[in-house]
Amino acid sequence: MRMLVFAVALMLTTFAEAQTVKVTGEVTKPLTLSAADLAAMPRTTTVAKDKGGVEHSFSGVALRDIFKDAGVTTGRQLRGENLAKYVLVTCADNYQVVFSLAELDSSFTDRVVILADQMEGKPLPAGVGPFRIIVPGEKKPARNCFQVTGIAVKFAKD
Repeated sequence: MRMLVFAVALMLTTFAEAQTVKVTGEVTKPLTLSAADLAAMPRTTTVAKDKGGVEHSFSGVALRDIFKDAGVTTGRQLRGENLAKYVLVTCADNYQVVFSLAELDSSFTDRVVILADQMEGKPLPAGVGPFRIIVPGEKKPARNCFQVTGIAVKFAKD
């Protein structure tokens, strides 16, 4: 019986961890964001194409807003050695994508990359959500990754 209780507790812990995104690394305030946390943040909507070229509307939170809450170096402070910082996004299946920090900063680009939790006004479907990175305007949707579990800000010189 104890083994069954332990197994259920482990599964629930794993499920709960999969329902959050951890923001770590070169931040002043590490974050663990749940769906409720994202719902309370400023929302944005963007359109991106899937692998088949079909456009979909996605809603979520701009990475720059998440970075602001986490105390990531942005704006005027993103210069000199700070331009060697990058963002590593990790998904549940260990798929990873990389962005330079500058390509996510509004002082360098007008493109808004989001951590989406909705597609077409509904929660992301199973196997894709609960969180997904959406990069509008890319020719290939390879960085529009599914089941995001971690966003780490790092130094390339490390």
